[in-house]
Amino acid sequence: MLEEKEQELELFIEEWQETPEKNKKMFLTFKDELQQKDRVILDFVPRVGVTYSLRAKHAAQKNKNLFVMVDVIEDKPRWLSICFYGEMITDPEMRGDAVPGGLLGEDAICFDLAEWDEDFFEYVKKRIEEAHKCAGQ
Repeated sequence: MLEEKEQELELFIEEWQETPEKNKKMFLTFKDELQQKDRVILDFVPRVGVTYSLRAKHAAQKNKNLFVMVDVIEDKPRWLSICFYGEMITDPEMRGDAVPGGLLGEDAICFDLAEWDEDFFEYVKKRIEEAHKCAGQ
C-alpha cells in the first residue's frame, strides 16, 4: 500500500470509535487476515461520509483489480459489506446477496455484517480464502 493510503487508513482506524456491534473489531480482523496472506496488495479508498473500502488484490491477478473489497458503510452504527466477484467464490449456504454489476461493474456476491457474529464471520473468512486462492491462479 502506498504510504499516503496507509496513513489515511491508520487515521480512519484511529478515529473510529468501537460500538457494541464490534464492527471495528471485525474490520481490523479482516485487515490483519489480508495483510498476512501471500502476495496480497492492499489499497484503501475512502469516500468520506459514504464508504471506506479496503481492497485486496493478489500480485498474480491480471484481469481484475481485486479479489475482495471490505467496505465500511458509513451509518449509525457503521457496518461492513464484504464483496467478491461472483465467479471467484462459492456460497454453499446462500448467505450472501447476489449483486448484478455490484463490484466495479461486474456481478458480485456481498455479505453484510451489521454486528459481530462468530459463525457468519468465519463463513466470510472462508470465502476470502477461496477468492485469494482463485486470484493467485
